[in-house]
Amino acid sequence: MTTNTTSQPTEPTGPTQTAQSGRPTMKAISQDVLGDPDVLKEVEVARPKPGVGQILVAVHAAGVNPTDWKHRKLGYFLGEPPFTLGWDVSGVVEAVGIGVSLFTPGDEVFGMLPYPYGAGSHAEYVTGPTRAFVRRPDRLSHIEAGALPLVALTAWQALVDNAQVEAGQRVLVHAAAGGVGHVAVQIAKARGAYVIGTASAAKHDFVRGLGADEVIDYRTADFVEEARDIDVVLDPLGGEDRLRSLEVLRPGGILVSILPGNFDEVTERAAELGVRATDMLVEHDQAGMTAIAALAESGQLRVHVSDTYPLAEAAKAHAEGETGRVTGKLVLTVRP
Repeated sequence: MTTNTTSQPTEPTGPTQTAQSGRPTMKAISQDVLGDPDVLKEVEVARPKPGVGQILVAVHAAGVNPTDWKHRKLGYFLGEPPFTLGWDVSGVVEAVGIGVSLFTPGDEVFGMLPYPYGAGSHAEYVTGPTRAFVRRPDRLSHIEAGALPLVALTAWQALVDNAQVEAGQRVLVHAAAGGVGHVAVQIAKARGAYVIGTASAAKHDFVRGLGADEVIDYRTADFVEEARDIDVVLDPLGGEDRLRSLEVLRPGGILVSILPGNFDEVTERAAELGVRATDMLVEHDQAGMTAIAALAESGQLRVHVSDTYPLAEAAKAHAEGETGRVTGKLVLTVRP
């Protein structure tokens, strides 16, 4: 893991107050317009209060995902700014709302805010529903825990909830060195599958180190020729690769795409081939997070953090992420 240490924020010594309302404030990353990374600015805003069934979390680390920079550029589900991005979070419970019994102030937690409308973890504090969180495993640092939720829940829901991967099945994971991919390889292996990943040649050792049984160089080999009789394909790519991936499935096999939309052609082709296809969006899920935490605690699941940035340098994290060359995850560090 490489760490970018410039402009590291210091631990607050006490709550600042807004001049007009007297409410405590916090630093957050916001944007007034859609666009390139430089639209992201550090601002001071009122600190949120936990509502009914919510907890207020003092954020220690928050992952950065492709969905963050896509929303930054295009708005997608969030519409027009201003808004604060971020769904991954690891931190410490600061306060609890009415009806909360699972956590108390001081508990260390991690989780994924409800996707897509619950964004806001790229800030010093964030609120979210209690059942979006679980306790942080001792084996994970806040940085590792902050990197894990969205990609791990995506992989878990694709492979376990949708595909119901079982021991002995053959699983093809595209982009196996990426955020979702590198976690999916480990989840599939933990369930006893034979795993084939696609990645550039430079990342083959990394993917094998995750437990992959085979790795295909997508730049020099045709995965349709290299991977046959596959039970499950995890598709984070879309486009022509998604359509061609149907050809590697054995009868009754399933393709799960984490890029929903424009799926009619895929469904029709799947029916012609006697296979199945579905698309999905990740959901916050305490049961899934509990399973993920257990895998991490047992050592069967680890997250690779490629680089970290202090909160104030969120724009740099977005710029690096958009290169498409990141192995694993990028994380914003909010508290030392």
